[in-house]
Parts: sequence; C-alpha cells; structure tokens
Amino acid sequence: MNCIDELGEAGLFDPYIIRYPEIIAVSDRAGRNVELVEFFDCVGGAMWARLHYAKSPLVRSVRTVGSSTRYLLTPGRINLDLEGSRFPAGISGVDVEESEIAISYIGLGGGGVGASGCRSLAGGVLRTISDPCGGGKKAGATIWLPRRERVLIGVDDTDTPDEGATWTLCHNIARAVETQESRYLSHTIVQLYPVPYRTKNCVAAVCEFATTNPSSLVTSFQHLLERYTLSEKTGMAVFCGFDPSPLESYGWAVKKGEVNYEQLSSMKGGDLKCIIEGRGIIGAVAAIPFFTRYEEALQLCDGRS
Repeated sequence: MNCIDELGEAGLFDPYIIRYPEIIAVSDRAGRNVELVEFFDCVGGAMWARLHYAKSPLVRSVRTVGSSTRYLLTPGRINLDLEGSRFPAGISGVDVEESEIAISYIGLGGGGVGASGCRSLAGGVLRTISDPCGGGKKAGATIWLPRRERVLIGVDDTDTPDEGATWTLCHNIARAVETQESRYLSHTIVQLYPVPYRTKNCVAAVCEFATTNPSSLVTSFQHLLERYTLSEKTGMAVFCGFDPSPLESYGWAVKKGEVNYEQLSSMKGGDLKCIIEGRGIIGAVAAIPFFTRYEEALQLCDGRS
C-alpha cells in the first residue's frame, strides 16, 4: 500500500507486510474436510507457500485456481518440525467449530511474516491471535474464518440463435448476487456433446460460491436468471455440498453423447436440486461436477478429435 510520508514523498505504509485480499474456509457438514481458499496478491509468495505448506501432514492436496491457492485440509493440530529452506513454514492447526473455522500457521523468518502478519490482516478474517514477526524470528498466527458451505449453480440454455451467451450471463449474475455472506469463488465453462438442437457451441456454466446462507443465494440467483434469460428452455440446478463427485458419471455421459430427461430423474434429490427445469437442465446438472476442473470441462468428446 502506498502513502505520502512526512516529506510529501510517496512511500510504503507497511513495507514488510503483503495482505492477502481474502481467505475463505469451506467445510463439509460433518466437519471432517476443509478447503482453505487463499486469494493472493503476490504470486511469488503464494507459490512459495504452496510448495512448503503442502509438506504439512494436515494438507492432503493443494492446487492453484486463478488468483487463489486451495488447500484440502484434515482437521487437527500438529507440531511442525520446521527447518530453514527445507520446511520453513506450514499449517499447524485446523479446528472446525459450529459457525467458525480456525486455521493456525507457523513459519521461520520470512515464512513467519507470511504465517503471522500477512494472513492476520487478510480480508475475511473475523479475529486473530498472532506473534511478532520479521527478521529470523519464528512466528505464527491463528485466524478465525466464517464456516461456509459450497454451493454450485449449473446453468444451460439462456441464449437464442440471435442473441445472448450463457457463460457471460452466469458470471454477471454471480457478481451481482455476491455478498459478505456468499462469496463468488469460481466460474467454469463446460463443453457438452454438440446435440443437433444446440444454439451453437453447446456449453453450460457452473458458478461456485462459499456461503453461510445458501437459500438466500439461490433465490437471488434464480430471480436474476429468470429476469434476463432469453430462452424458454433454460435449466438451473443447484448442488449444496462439499463434493459433487456423485454427479461425475452423469456429467461425462452428457459430454460424450445425447442424454434424455429420464436419465436425469434418478439424480434428483439430496444435495442436488433442479430449480428451473427447461431442456437446459440436462446440461446444467452435467456442468456441476466439473467446477474448477478446466481442462476436463473444456474437453470436446464428439469422437472427431
């Protein structure tokens, strides 16, 4: 952050702290799985953390999605045997509470700055306890975040041969309905099998949210979709849950060939709700399991390539 110093010159407000724009935590209903989503401003620092944090026994996997790093975590607490250069920082605690998730970080030197100062000041943090950091000190912090659940909204068939585009409408609606309760995490375009009655490219979209109020989010999204869709065949499906992998085989079927409505019927219920059931509901549901899996989502399975 820039500032004007006492001499009237441009300076640095806090030269040794880089604030994470936002940190978000999502868990399953049982509290046994947590996904930590860290939106970063400094890509170098994020890649350094990704390398070393992955060495913590509490981290099951890590991946970069756009300008965020996602850590799949196991709840628990552990003492990390830190060592400069080899294992200088990590995640040492994951506690899932009724309405909050606490994440503990620890690091050496610059790793302690990231673990303590940088994350304590991140957007989305409810409160924090942190150590003084900098120089060669060992420092850590515990941050408390709202406990959110994942909501995936799949949409297909909002355009006509003359105007519109599903992927742009979905992104704009997602931006419009985003609140402090419901954070918009990702947007994925999913290539479906090019059926004869497609508009042109035969793609659906899935928008991912982390929310503490899923019903309000879904209602707001539905209202704007119904207002702005140009098609009478629109489909909107919602999956409220941590892991949509039970829909994966159905999703691949829709990517590889034409699927009728009867094949979808058995998928309804539980975490999956069909909100708007035009013909596009087939593709809307199929898009959901491919959220943030961009290469697979965009793969064209028409037998010609």
